[in-house]
Amino acid sequence: MKKSKAAVILAVILVVLTGMTWYAGTIVSTVGVGASRNIKLGLDLAGGVSITYKAVDKNPSAEDMKDTVYKLQKRVEKYSTEASVYQEGSDRISIEIPGVSDANTILEEMGKPGSLEFQTSDGQTILSGSDIKDAQPKTYTDDKGQKQNVVALTLTDEGTKKFADATQANLGKSIPIVYDGETISSPTVQSVISDGNAQITGMESYEAADELASTIRIGSLSLELKELNSKVVGAQLGTSALSGSLMAAVIGLVLVILFMIVMYRISGLASGIALILYSALMVWALWIFDITLTLPGIAGIILSIGMAVDANVIIFARIQEEIAAGKTVKTAMKMGYDKALSAIVDGNITTLIAAVVLGLRGSGPVKGFAYTLGIGIVLSMFTALVVTRWLMKCFYTLGAKSEKLYGKKKERKTINFLGKRAVFFTLSIAVIAAGFIGMGVHNAKGDKILNYSLDFVGGTSTTVDFGKDYSISEIDKEIVPVLEELTGDKNIQTQKIKESNQIVIKTRSLNLKEREALNDTLADKFGVDKETITSENISSTISSEMKSDAIWAVAIATICMLIYIWFRFKDIRFAGSAVLALVHDVLVVLAFYAIARVSVGNTFIACMLTIVGYSVNATIVIFDRIRENLPALRDQNKENLMEVANRSITQTLSRSINTSLTTFVMVALLFVLGVSSVKEFALPLMVGIVCGTYSSVCITGALWYTFRVRFKKKK
Repeated sequence: MKKSKAAVILAVILVVLTGMTWYAGTIVSTVGVGASRNIKLGLDLAGGVSITYKAVDKNPSAEDMKDTVYKLQKRVEKYSTEASVYQEGSDRISIEIPGVSDANTILEEMGKPGSLEFQTSDGQTILSGSDIKDAQPKTYTDDKGQKQNVVALTLTDEGTKKFADATQANLGKSIPIVYDGETISSPTVQSVISDGNAQITGMESYEAADELASTIRIGSLSLELKELNSKVVGAQLGTSALSGSLMAAVIGLVLVILFMIVMYRISGLASGIALILYSALMVWALWIFDITLTLPGIAGIILSIGMAVDANVIIFARIQEEIAAGKTVKTAMKMGYDKALSAIVDGNITTLIAAVVLGLRGSGPVKGFAYTLGIGIVLSMFTALVVTRWLMKCFYTLGAKSEKLYGKKKERKTINFLGKRAVFFTLSIAVIAAGFIGMGVHNAKGDKILNYSLDFVGGTSTTVDFGKDYSISEIDKEIVPVLEELTGDKNIQTQKIKESNQIVIKTRSLNLKEREALNDTLADKFGVDKETITSENISSTISSEMKSDAIWAVAIATICMLIYIWFRFKDIRFAGSAVLALVHDVLVVLAFYAIARVSVGNTFIACMLTIVGYSVNATIVIFDRIRENLPALRDQNKENLMEVANRSITQTLSRSINTSLTTFVMVALLFVLGVSSVKEFALPLMVGIVCGTYSSVCITGALWYTFRVRFKKKK
């Protein structure tokens, strides 16, 4: 490359970086304001709309209520992945949708969850809404090359049988779709439909198909609902939560860049520039894909900044190894990227598989986490493999050719990690066992095995008119401590109702005596009129179906990751070891939750999923080095295999330490500068990072060696 070309490329990158960073800054500065250039914020940061429905049927069954809550949850996720739906009392359902401020618009778009029926032309009911599993708008091109808009229906098993009989008996006739007594469509039966999949054709536009599909989905609820009230609620947390998190991000970013420059010199400078671009691109992605940002989401982004340096650390360590082996800087740069590519691609694709599965199969916070994770992975690979590489080429061409500017990696004496594997295995088993013992002790004492928050077990919602417009900070300082002392609940959630003096207080479940004591305290200390206080039992915002979705999503993702690692490494023993290391890290962090009694809420799922991605990525790096070193062995006996494992772990030790250190710094800053709910997310993550480093260095290689020796391939 000529110097003139390098100078032009470098100038272009810096101009693009400056422009995108400036624009990203304007996006952040207008966060949640409602302008065209903004990022939606969740209920915890900016508030949103709260809608309460009541079942039309008297005394609805618990099963119908659960089913309706779950279906509404899936429905409102089109507005935000962070929207929540929960049961209130015995016959009410509340919906909270963040990032919006117009309840009427939401109600119009979502429609009234009324009754839906498919009827014959003489009014006989064929199907009810509960027989429809799903309805989606679709577009296809017919045989004449014309675009057709349709509504694709998926029926339940019972609905499939009913519809097969109905279409056979009504060939050539229309089947009106009636919603709340009004015919919204009258499709004609053109053939017998027996596979449970049908299409409503003849839609005038995609928008019309989308509207009809939405109405059909809403009408498939187990219960008919009527709107009781809707209100705009304020943020659950103050502006200090957002400003503190952003401050942690800026400080952490600066520290990480300085660390990279000290460790890797000119390469570190290149990665620092790319890391700034990565941060700007992340902001752009949140805006472009209209992702609702919550506090755990901010924490996840800050964590991803720490993890984004991982690919660069792997590459730079390889370059220093090649320079130490006598290669020229130019050759070392090329070989460094070539040798690091497999570890970077395998590690990131494995984690991306998890993100895709979680996004498709999960719901609520799991889906939101998956979106952020997937975007972060793609952007980090782009900045590391493309942007950083071009920056280094430009720096080299413009005169940065001295070995001193890149550093040499001294040959480290091989450390016998596997020689201590019995100690490491025993330590891990002891920690995991301590967690289960702790759960058992709490269960025996009548407590819950984990410190579940409202998100998991529900509680009591109390609405209070304080007669004064308290700020979020005043609520935290003056009201919450009084409530914590009275109820003994350290996980109280508060929420302001906009344009009023009312505050919604959510606590653990309170019995009648405790509710009366709460009312008396509010009257004595804050002058509240007890007659205006209302209380209701509320269900968990994380339903059993959502838990099931999360478990299935993680299980499927784990299987997919296992298959991918098996395919790439051509050895099930690599895949099995990676999955076991993943399970190890999750169980250790779970033990921490059990012993430290850290609150288990919405962020628990995000925390565990983050650890899964982090664990797999760290494991792949070591396994990639083992795979590279194995062919050099003439005799793959026990001693040689142990030597290869120890040497591979030692060679990647700097990567393990440096990546973990940068990630830990980001999360530690979040813990120091964040509000209490962020601290509850950051603390287990710090434990997970330490555990992930320990397992990648001390456990994964030992597991692979044990499987390799005990389960030999048949010749």
